[in-house]
Amino acid sequence: MSSPSRSPAATSSWNRYLRATRTPTYGFLSTLPLLVLYEAMIVGVNTGSVAPVRVGAEVWLKQLLAVVGAAGGIGLGIAVLVIGLGVFFADRRRSIPLRGAYFGGILGESAAYAVVVAMFSSEVVGLLFAAAPTPSGDMWSQLALSIGAGLYEELLFRVLLVGGLALVFRQLFRSAHGAYVGAALLGALLFSAVHYVGALGDPFAWTSFTFRFVFGLLLNGLFLWRGFGVAAWTHALYDVMLVVGILG
Repeated sequence: MSSPSRSPAATSSWNRYLRATRTPTYGFLSTLPLLVLYEAMIVGVNTGSVAPVRVGAEVWLKQLLAVVGAAGGIGLGIAVLVIGLGVFFADRRRSIPLRGAYFGGILGESAAYAVVVAMFSSEVVGLLFAAAPTPSGDMWSQLALSIGAGLYEELLFRVLLVGGLALVFRQLFRSAHGAYVGAALLGALLFSAVHYVGALGDPFAWTSFTFRFVFGLLLNGLFLWRGFGVAAWTHALYDVMLVVGILG
């Protein structure tokens, strides 16, 4: 006798959840709490500080907007809200269901992926270098930057970079699979390399470069498979778990 398999109804419900939660609507709505948390926490971190901190990806996005004439943080906030509302209403025309349980599913999924990503990335770097990069700074700053990194690094490196590369590579490769693999690999390489660029870049080290490449590659695959919301929450929860010691 064959073992019982998942019922057609359960399979259908799971497929509906996967399809809905990888849409831009869920990506936008599910990451709004990250935006609010980051902005609230970073205000506290920077109050009275002589050297205010911000997530690098956020600063780069603001500089990019400044080039086209948008004003700093206000321009970035308006851009995020306008684009988010645009994709939300576009998806509503496609009858994307909004269910509270789906947002809980995104959070649970992301927490599980964060642990898997941490284990795999650390194992690869540990095998190659017998070491892994550790966070620095006070805990409140680390937590604020962890949440901001989940939002802004995923927006910049996954949505804009990997998403853009995937669109370009679709014109160069005969298969979507080849385009996604190429976008994931090149995107991970650029994601890792950019951390060492500029006056505020980290000193180059093969340990941290390899870790960031593997970490970025895993997040690229997760973004292409599950969308922006899951990738952003996975990144944020991974960083938070690392800061508070859950991941050792």
